[in-house]
Amino acid sequence: MPFNPCIYPGQLLLPKPGSDLSAWACVACDQFTSQPEYWQDVELQVGSKPSAYRIILPECYLAKSDELIPGIHQTMADYVANGTLVPAVEQGFILVERITPAGARLGLVGVLDLECYDNKPGSRPLVRASEGTIFERIPPRVKIRKGAPLESSHVMLLMDDPMQSVVEPLYAKRNQLEKLYDFTLMKDGGQLIGYAVTEGEDISAIYAALEKLSGGDDPMLFAVGDGNHSLATAKAIWDSVKTGLTPEETVTHPARFAMVEIENIYDDALQFEPIHRVLFGYDGDELLNDLAAFAAAKKESLVDNDETQNITIVYEGKEVTLAIPTEHQLAVGDLQNFLDQWLAAHPGVTLDYVHGEGAVRELAKNANTIGFLLPKPDKGLFFQQIRQLGALPRKTFSMGEANEKRYYMECRKITK
Repeated sequence: MPFNPCIYPGQLLLPKPGSDLSAWACVACDQFTSQPEYWQDVELQVGSKPSAYRIILPECYLAKSDELIPGIHQTMADYVANGTLVPAVEQGFILVERITPAGARLGLVGVLDLECYDNKPGSRPLVRASEGTIFERIPPRVKIRKGAPLESSHVMLLMDDPMQSVVEPLYAKRNQLEKLYDFTLMKDGGQLIGYAVTEGEDISAIYAALEKLSGGDDPMLFAVGDGNHSLATAKAIWDSVKTGLTPEETVTHPARFAMVEIENIYDDALQFEPIHRVLFGYDGDELLNDLAAFAAAKKESLVDNDETQNITIVYEGKEVTLAIPTEHQLAVGDLQNFLDQWLAAHPGVTLDYVHGEGAVRELAKNANTIGFLLPKPDKGLFFQQIRQLGALPRKTFSMGEANEKRYYMECRKITK
């Protein structure tokens, strides 16, 4: 079978020269979902300046999606028509260097062929989903992308590249590449630097390195690190669009592709962090009783010992250890199973997925608010777990803390 690299160069757009890039780039839409004050502050910082904030829908505003989406589409069209966004590379990649507290994290922005990706349970494509889907988060994203002339992206794909053969050689020669941007991100996001990768020999070297990574009995070139829901949305739309196309049209149709950033899981500056849970609208003591009953029904104990994985429960100044037997591969899976069943019987209670222990502890100071602090995941087991388990329980891990997530920067036209 001929090698399929899955990711390709494309025409990538950036704000025109002279733009305030610190106002343009904002963090991924699925961050700070229970902290609307974060996004209110972003709006104040942006003011009337062009910004990616105007062309995304922060998930804390999902309830207002029908009201906000028409304005998002109009702003996208305006940014194309009035020259706010201009081509930065015509057929190329962008090498990204992100300076975070953990160090310089490297990535490569290009376009992914969605025919290489499938998030159906049991599927084994070259590009695999890493987490289960929260289905209620898909319809608003479909509405945004379906009528959108543009995409920006917080999708990040991970490579299992211990020899550092794909992105790192480009970074070693970055002084020979055209620098496209270099600026400080808003809201403690660090520094972002981008370089154009357009020379044929550099692109050929990328493909040659990827081909070496794609072998084995169970070929998997990329696993989704961030943006599972965004990629699932793009795939759903493409599957719908292609039914009305000729075979020739399917080859180059823009909906077939989605903009992504690829990163090496062996990048030292890439830190895996847990995604915690917060329940709103229930008493913590009563929940602990429900948890104990759930464990007893499974003939399990919640006693902390050397054979358990521990989850910390915090609420109204209290702190309790929840012990999950190590026979379960991931403690988060058992917790999520309990929460799914429990929430079905408690319709007045809501659940959110929160990045950062500090944010959880702050929220848990409020009445009838319960935080679940999960253990740090081991990124060294990531590809092994994807192969063995398929998609992990939804919202299992995060690539860095909330302010270290991918910021929207590049854009791409997705309509003809």
